[in-house]
Amino acid sequence: MKKRLIYSGLCLAAALVSGCTKDFTKINTNPNATSAAVFNPNFLLAQAQIQYSQTGYDQLLYQSMWSQSLASTYDYYGNGDKYIYKGSFNDYKARVYNSGYSAETLVQEMKNLTDGKAEYANLNKIATIMKVFILQRVTDAYGDVPYSEAGMAKQGIFTPKFDKQQDIYNAMLADLDGATAGLDASKDKPSSDLFYTGDITKWKKLGYSLMVRVAMRLTKADAATAQKYVEKAYAGGTMTSIDDNAKVLTDNKNGNANSTINALTVPDDFREVRWSKTLIDYMQTTADPRISAIAEVSSGTGKAANSNETVAGNNDASVQHGMPNGYDLNGGATDISKAPGYPGTSPADPSVTNDAAAPDGKYSRPRLQVYYTSSSNINPVDKSGINMLLTYGETELLLAEAATKGWNTGVAATHYANALVADQLELAQFNVAATISNATATAYAAAHPLLPATALQQINMEYYVETSSTFIHNETWANWRRTGIPALTPVKYVGQFTDGSIPRRIQYPLTLITTNTANYNSAVKSLSGGDNFTSRVWWDK
Repeated sequence: MKKRLIYSGLCLAAALVSGCTKDFTKINTNPNATSAAVFNPNFLLAQAQIQYSQTGYDQLLYQSMWSQSLASTYDYYGNGDKYIYKGSFNDYKARVYNSGYSAETLVQEMKNLTDGKAEYANLNKIATIMKVFILQRVTDAYGDVPYSEAGMAKQGIFTPKFDKQQDIYNAMLADLDGATAGLDASKDKPSSDLFYTGDITKWKKLGYSLMVRVAMRLTKADAATAQKYVEKAYAGGTMTSIDDNAKVLTDNKNGNANSTINALTVPDDFREVRWSKTLIDYMQTTADPRISAIAEVSSGTGKAANSNETVAGNNDASVQHGMPNGYDLNGGATDISKAPGYPGTSPADPSVTNDAAAPDGKYSRPRLQVYYTSSSNINPVDKSGINMLLTYGETELLLAEAATKGWNTGVAATHYANALVADQLELAQFNVAATISNATATAYAAAHPLLPATALQQINMEYYVETSSTFIHNETWANWRRTGIPALTPVKYVGQFTDGSIPRRIQYPLTLITTNTANYNSAVKSLSGGDNFTSRVWWDK
């Protein structure tokens, strides 16, 4: 009896399954789902651009502090300012890697959907340019990383190999060469483009300007290849004005905390970040008009609870003080009040508030109205703003350096002067409050001509100021590693994760040790010092 019941049950179940599976596919198919046949790949471009531009936490905690563009006394920023383990250390060191490949996956799918389709000829090439844009940042931070097999999970590659950085750079230059030359303004225009609203001429300039950035990274590792591609890019046509700047207007009212703007305006952060002494001191020696455009001393105390922290401060150049890196608020020998030149020791200084309990308020912060909101009034709730990615001024400086080497890229002094003017004028793209007149910018350039004896120093110090003031801190750090300019003094502090030297790379994300073990181990072997912050990537000679 028991066997008959079991058998009858199995027969009934089989009958039910048979009845269900008759229309199984139809019933379980979402009628609203899309497919490759109907999905518009243009949408992926905007998604990749916003994902790539959201660089807040990785740049603010690491690159901006390591290059001494910014400084902070707060524990949260100890990862970068003092090279010590603080907060979600393992999470933050993975940010460049994870956000980079999230964006790269989008452009890889864009390529998959546009390959061989004439109606998407330009979009396909733009996907290639975006891949280089995204993955140069990743390889510069870590060293060997996936490139040739990146974003190929749909092809069954779940543990992509880590290409040698030298091979990655050769591939990036070749990819840029083919994609940029192949752009055709008479063909399709991207319909979802946050950079240039589909202007192919501007994309072509971006492709060649990016080629200059990529190639110039190789000046010490492979000068012949660097010269070849910089000259090719210059002949092809790089950016010609600040209107060509690659930037993304962000709108973070929905809480995307990964953007630079939102990272600065989450609770407390706008009081915890200050311009560094290294940067402000240099700008003051050259009487740089950008000081008033980018810096202000808080009208409050530096305390989060003080309502004056959310309103505009004093941006007069004469009262600005850059904060030295490596100090804290712990009351000991490294307390910021013990720092040489601490502004509270100068009674004649109009910025002094005599509030010894909150000394950060005496140092210059990035202007709220310029960097923290795109509105004309200070309003920390409005977190929309600009993420700058690659500029005309940056390109002109690299071409100037190439010209000093005798490469066929025009006149170094002309490129340098162009950059000095552009770097002043472009700040208005953040906010009109940072507007510097053309007359002021031109006068500044005339007063600071390029001199052959100090050309490399001048060019790369301006590169430092330009990328710092536009918050392209990944580039600030990378160019410092390439050139050694500016001459930075490493921070000394108890419990550092380096030997006391400034980090030269970022450790790989911990997850790779278990998710892509063999390829991770192979990549680590190519680093002379292992998977450490002090090891150098291939081009960092």
